[in-house]
Amino acid sequence: MTTTSEEKSNVSLLKDVDYLTKILDNVLLHEGGDQLLNTVKEIRTLSKEVRETKEEKTQEKIKEKISQLEPGFRKNVIRAFSIHLHLLNIAEQNYRSRRRREYQAQDANIIQPGSLEAGVKQLIDNNVSPDQVTELLGKLSLELIMTAHPTEATRRTILQIHKRIARLLTSWDYSYTRYEKKLIKERIANEITILWQTQEIRQKKPSVMKEVSNGLYYFDRVLFDVLPKIHDDLEDLLYENYNQRWNIPSFLRFGSWIGGDRDGNPNVKATTTYNTLKRHRELVLKKYKESIGTLQNRLSHSDSKVEVSKEIRESIQKDRQELNYNGWHKEDEVYRVKLSLMLKRLEYTEQDDERGYAVSEDLLADLNMIRESMMIHHPKQNPVKLLRKVIRQVDLFGFHLASLDVRNHSGEHESALTEIYEKVNITDNYKSLDEDEKVKTLISSLENPRPMISIYDEFSPETQEVIDTFRMIKNAQDTFGMRAIEVYLISMTNNVSDLLEVLVLAKEVGLYRVYPDGKVVSRIHVAPLLETIDDLKHGPEMVKKLFDIPLYRKHLEARGDLQEIMLGYSDGSKDGGNITANWVLYNAQQEIHDVSSKYGVKLKYFHGRGGSLGRGGGPLYSSLLSQPAVTLGDGVKITEQGEVLSSRYLLEDIAYRSLEQATSTLLTGIMGLSDDYENMQPSQEEVDAMSVISEYALKKYQSLVFEDPGFIQYFNQATPLHELGDLNIGSRPMKRKGSNRFEDLRAIPWVFAWTQSRQLLPAWYAAGTGFKKYLDETGNLEFLQKMYNRWPFFQAIINNLQMALTKADIQTAKEYANMMKDTEISGRIFGQLADEYKETKDIVLKITGQDELLDNRQNIKESVRLRNPLVDPLNLLQVQLVSQLRNEGEESEKYEELLMEALLTINGVAAGLRNTG
Repeated sequence: MTTTSEEKSNVSLLKDVDYLTKILDNVLLHEGGDQLLNTVKEIRTLSKEVRETKEEKTQEKIKEKISQLEPGFRKNVIRAFSIHLHLLNIAEQNYRSRRRREYQAQDANIIQPGSLEAGVKQLIDNNVSPDQVTELLGKLSLELIMTAHPTEATRRTILQIHKRIARLLTSWDYSYTRYEKKLIKERIANEITILWQTQEIRQKKPSVMKEVSNGLYYFDRVLFDVLPKIHDDLEDLLYENYNQRWNIPSFLRFGSWIGGDRDGNPNVKATTTYNTLKRHRELVLKKYKESIGTLQNRLSHSDSKVEVSKEIRESIQKDRQELNYNGWHKEDEVYRVKLSLMLKRLEYTEQDDERGYAVSEDLLADLNMIRESMMIHHPKQNPVKLLRKVIRQVDLFGFHLASLDVRNHSGEHESALTEIYEKVNITDNYKSLDEDEKVKTLISSLENPRPMISIYDEFSPETQEVIDTFRMIKNAQDTFGMRAIEVYLISMTNNVSDLLEVLVLAKEVGLYRVYPDGKVVSRIHVAPLLETIDDLKHGPEMVKKLFDIPLYRKHLEARGDLQEIMLGYSDGSKDGGNITANWVLYNAQQEIHDVSSKYGVKLKYFHGRGGSLGRGGGPLYSSLLSQPAVTLGDGVKITEQGEVLSSRYLLEDIAYRSLEQATSTLLTGIMGLSDDYENMQPSQEEVDAMSVISEYALKKYQSLVFEDPGFIQYFNQATPLHELGDLNIGSRPMKRKGSNRFEDLRAIPWVFAWTQSRQLLPAWYAAGTGFKKYLDETGNLEFLQKMYNRWPFFQAIINNLQMALTKADIQTAKEYANMMKDTEISGRIFGQLADEYKETKDIVLKITGQDELLDNRQNIKESVRLRNPLVDPLNLLQVQLVSQLRNEGEESEKYEELLMEALLTINGVAAGLRNTG
């Protein structure tokens, strides 16, 4: 019997896990002696037994064992399981890298699915012409936006240790001698020992600027090199297959919210955002100096051997005069001379000296001049890739590194304008006007070229901060370039007035201007964020009203006839459950696209997906496939939230794989070539079925979350919600404005708490009822099975349900429910959860035709199987610790120690389930 490469990889994964476990056990023996090692091994064994036999007696043995642990010793047991899960994550990442290498080592006809190579092959197989490729490249656009939502539970120091272990594990694959293997094993043991001896919990909440540093880490260590590689590899693959070289546009970019998102975060001020942009600029200039320094070392060509361009020689003379600096000492090495002068200009740029580069385009022009000169003497079919890479870096990152989006709540703008209008006697109480009157007032303000406010006016601190933010945006664009801040996002957009308010504030600082001849100049995109179920349903009508306003259309014309619209996946899911939220989002995209097409407006959707399943999470390529087919060519923008950054972008190979899958999906999706594309557009019967399922699911979800009087009490007491606030994983508060209302609870802690307690309610609850009621009415199971096999959107819904149901664990969830003092409420609500879980699982298995969940994704199923015996004890320890915490007063001597141990379990469970909120 032949063993497939995938089976070999799975064996290698298990070997890696076993290898790291043995090293960890040696560290545990050294750090805690036989007692610690034997206790951990015993609990591991019992936990595996529970998973295999489902015996409650064995579960009780584990509970009894952990109840006997002394506090200090218990802390070490928790840490042992947490570190084991982190090592398992590292082994899995190495498995993914190894799979990619194995494909590349095979025959050229064997191509890894979802790779760039696979995408280009589909173009060739479908006879896509060079002209069509040119058109395709013009439509290709993907922006990924880093956010700093408080969801990365692991400290950066810990992540750096993980990265070193991962690299050593990869080195192990390449080592051949006993000596090499011995050295690697010793180094891994040292790193795991350091990991054990490092504090894993943040002692205080990170500042916004610390979050900025954490985000910049990924640009510095990975993205600055990986993004150019994606572009360059696509260029080479197209050349190899078409024998034609395209100038690939920079279609794949990263942006950021970190330091720009002030919605509900009082720590983000105008000065914070400006300082963030300064940090961006400092890093990108440092990286350019490194890249150009490397080029200088490599391009040692002598003009005694090759002919160089006249332009290069003239530019050198000009630079020497302007800089009063001769540069490289060997006159014949022309490129080295030019590059040394460019380095000097970059130094002046850092110092804001006028002799520096005014804009990044000037640096780009110098690099292109070198490339054009080299084309005189270097083989055209084999370009100098290092030079090409540096040119791509400058084109991608400019002098701003990453565009920073600014976001604020619509209510902040309304309050600011209410105060401004009152001060200048336009209206006494703008906030109290109806929508039509607001729009009329705002349009009048936009049409009037005179400003309403001056630098001498005094306002409340809140209004002044709003004004300062807009002034800062203009200053930032003038200082760092127009790409530094391009988009202003409005949270909780309900009406047309919410967008016009931002334009009025932009006009007051010179970001927007109407000239006497009617011409409009606008320097910023204004993007609504549609979050709630009602806002999403109302969205298409609001967009139509907006496009009917002549002045707004002129603003769009000034912005290239492009409207960006952000779709929130979190609040909709919190309001209406996962099934309904996803269906309403799908419909909103389709309908808004149709409206925009009628008005001749280009559309860019910004998908505010979280990493977790309850917030629109899942693989990047799957997210792209599950949206309406017609939207793929509009340009796609997606959030990459804190919790997924380390899993996707800590290691170069993993980052490349994630980004090439997304690129390949877009390539084939835009052209309509992917196997899924034909099926991406649902039939009317499928739309009707999904609408019925969604309606029933919504009623079921809201009957529990909004109508059961004991639900909020259950959520507060049967999850570790309140303990999460002490984890110090972000600068932003858990609730908007400190409110205790359910409506003001952020979606992130909402999902985090349900995930920790293994209930995962937002990711699956009410789906079973929706499907069952549809089947009760129609009896048409076969139709749902066809929908699953045919329609990528429905397939993504069902596959995410499989994942959620697998990560959820009703037996563990019951332990959390038992933390409630009111047994009537806990019994009633947990009973509903357990029944709905069984219903949902049964129907999902019928729709997929599988015997067990995730039978169609064996690698993920195996991953969960490996993790559960390590996560389960942490959940039981967490229940015990949280219960004790809640019985102790904060002034108690035991409180701090119990809290620290509880937080360690939260960290460990987050690592085990691979996401937080």
